[in-house]
Amino acid sequence: MKKKNKITALILAALMIFAFVSCGKKEDDTQIDNNIQNEQNETEKHPDSLVIALESEPTTLNPYDHAAVTSGYMNQLTYNRLFKFDVDTLEPVPDLCDTFENVDELTWLFKIKEGVKFHDGTVMTADDVKASMEFARQFTSSNKYTSFWQAVEVVDPLTVKVVTNTPYALILSDLAANGNTILPKHLIDEGNDFNLNPVGSGPYKFVEWTLGDHLTFVKNDEYFDAEHMPSITDLTWRIIPEGSSRTIALETGEVDLVIDVESTDVDRLRETEGVSIVEREGTRMNFMAMNNEKAPFNDPLVRKAINCLIDKEAVVEVSANGQGKATVGFNPSSYAGTTDEGADGHSLEKAMEYFKQAGVDPTTLTFSCMAYTDATRRTAEVIQGCLLEAGITMNIESLDFAAFLSRLLDGDYELGIAGYSSTDVLTYMKSLWHSGSIGAANSARINNPELDALIDAASVELDTAKREALISQICVMVNGEAPISPLFTSSVIRAFNSDLQGVKVSASGLLYICDLSWK
Repeated sequence: MKKKNKITALILAALMIFAFVSCGKKEDDTQIDNNIQNEQNETEKHPDSLVIALESEPTTLNPYDHAAVTSGYMNQLTYNRLFKFDVDTLEPVPDLCDTFENVDELTWLFKIKEGVKFHDGTVMTADDVKASMEFARQFTSSNKYTSFWQAVEVVDPLTVKVVTNTPYALILSDLAANGNTILPKHLIDEGNDFNLNPVGSGPYKFVEWTLGDHLTFVKNDEYFDAEHMPSITDLTWRIIPEGSSRTIALETGEVDLVIDVESTDVDRLRETEGVSIVEREGTRMNFMAMNNEKAPFNDPLVRKAINCLIDKEAVVEVSANGQGKATVGFNPSSYAGTTDEGADGHSLEKAMEYFKQAGVDPTTLTFSCMAYTDATRRTAEVIQGCLLEAGITMNIESLDFAAFLSRLLDGDYELGIAGYSSTDVLTYMKSLWHSGSIGAANSARINNPELDALIDAASVELDTAKREALISQICVMVNGEAPISPLFTSSVIRAFNSDLQGVKVSASGLLYICDLSWK
């Protein structure tokens, strides 16, 4: 009995001591404990990893075999080129290239950096550069970046000589494009599938791709560019097609960065604690592609009439929540030399005049328009209403991005809501208006020899004033042909966790993931 009472007394004493310590704990100590817990939670949330939300799935990881922005995001992680684009100026700057020399108007020498390693551990040489440039020519999507040269020669293990067909103003820009990505020669020779096994020299190595869900990459510890060595070690891209779901995922911390920000959520995100927005005027032209090979869109008068029917301001408000600039001309006005001369604005009366000249009764027209995202569907719905004013029936086809892009590139469509962004006006024009880009970015499939000749002439003109005069001529011709219906140029917007540093985006949408880090 005495033993039991003794144990009880000890327990009571211990409880009293615990109560005394707890009640006597200072408020400062409690705050310190809370701060420690918060730091632990943050560490658990994102020590060295990053999760990015993307609207559409990439079509391929092969750098040569696509014209898709989403695939380009992945390519910049795993591959490098001789040059890359500066985020601020959009000018090409050396990447793999150490030094270069323009020997004469046709001949260029490029020396690559010494000791660059591919992800498989092999060291890059001039042989890899030559083999890659030759291999890229096998892919239609890369034609606009690979057709400028007539010869590529290995001078020594680190130097290649490139001889162009003619004097060429865009050689450095083309060498900064996906179409001139540098791959290991031995893997090219072995027939490696660079979609399934994307081996390059980039800041990240590919790990896995779960279709419809995510892609993962890990840091390349042997990346050659010490100045841009990634601090993020584990990178995940989440495929989230619904705009509102991407927004919620950012707000809840499920993702850290949203590439495709839902336009209707931008104002909401601006007011969300812990979320930051970066925005700048962009070069991306959003448009309704018209298949110029199919009736009635093979008649420029019908194309001009349809373009006149569309209220571009309404499209910007509904599709982009006002975050863009309605366009009249067919080339972004931000580029030097562009002009709206010869382009038509919104006018029902003008549209009916064009239909009359074409001998077409618009009330007899029925066709379909492809869309692949919430925003492009909203755009199509506005256009559907505009065309109905003239009695035209336009149906809307909703597709996933891969199916949309496949049909667009194959010319298996009538209308489609699309877009294109470029770092310079000539690349934009070569991509959208030159017949050599049919099957790639020339989704309208316009084939005009006179227009091709003008674009070719501008591409080889080294005098700036003369080149801009040719660009203006191209604009006037395209404005008269109306191969597409230009809608608006987008603002480039990215939303991200406020603790993420280094988020900088170009007017073309370029963002270097390797420069991101956590506070």
